[in-house]
Amino acid sequence: MKRLIVVAGLVLTAVACGDDTVGPNGVLLETPTGLTSTSLNGAIYLVWNDNAFTSAPADAFLEYRIYGTGYSIDDELCDGDWFLEGSTLAPEFLVGALENGIPKCFAVASVSTDLVESPASLPRADTPRPDARNVLIWVYQVAPLVSGFRFFDDVNGNGLVDPLELGAVGDGNRTDIDFWLDRDVNGDFFMVPERSGTRITFYDLDPVEDLTSIDVAPLGGFTRDAYQAVPMYGYVFEMDGGDGYARYGAVRVTHVGTEFMIFDWAYQTDPGNPELAIHGGLAVAEDSGITIKRQ
Repeated sequence: MKRLIVVAGLVLTAVACGDDTVGPNGVLLETPTGLTSTSLNGAIYLVWNDNAFTSAPADAFLEYRIYGTGYSIDDELCDGDWFLEGSTLAPEFLVGALENGIPKCFAVASVSTDLVESPASLPRADTPRPDARNVLIWVYQVAPLVSGFRFFDDVNGNGLVDPLELGAVGDGNRTDIDFWLDRDVNGDFFMVPERSGTRITFYDLDPVEDLTSIDVAPLGGFTRDAYQAVPMYGYVFEMDGGDGYARYGAVRVTHVGTEFMIFDWAYQTDPGNPELAIHGGLAVAEDSGITIKRQ
């Protein structure tokens, strides 16, 4: 039968088994708390506190149920029609087979062995985005033709983000690349913003554990200055989309040699959407003992 689940002031309609109310012997578990998400390529990874399980009476916990719907980033509102994405015993869930650049909203409820479902958690919005690992570009002074990088280029002009139009390594002499790799007299590497409207900033003061740690683009601090490429640090690029909306890309440097750099990258295809995969800060990264230079 149908039952109503209240999600932060919204009414979520879902299919559930059993009575609509908690019976004399029914157990109502705690609402899951602390729902967070990580943006992935065609997927969203959800994790939340396991409070519903740990606080449940013995043998009363059955599962967590995950619900999803669309999300309006402009209005900051979840859509009204919620659908069951799946269920799990663990306080985590991978929502797969999603289209990159389409915002989604998620909520989680706990279910007892009496088939009584708790109110849903506070909703969490996120947007999947394409990414790639272990991309290599050379320093301009060694191999200029493969020293540049562009996150996305609509080569066929169809307005869509096609797979072959993402993550292109190119000629560092071109003015339509997002950045190129320079080497100074001390042997330090610098990522130099090139294309008009492309700017860069640090993601955080400290090294980032993984590309997926770069979740939301900072609200400011972007510049046309060149930033030193330091292994394990994250950077965010803001690019002019030509339609009044910015585009955001992330870079995590994994290796800097004497002639080339290896990095991971992500790009948000949704116009103006800052979701890249924990919201970081921005400043000169000196807290860990490493000083990252700007040119």
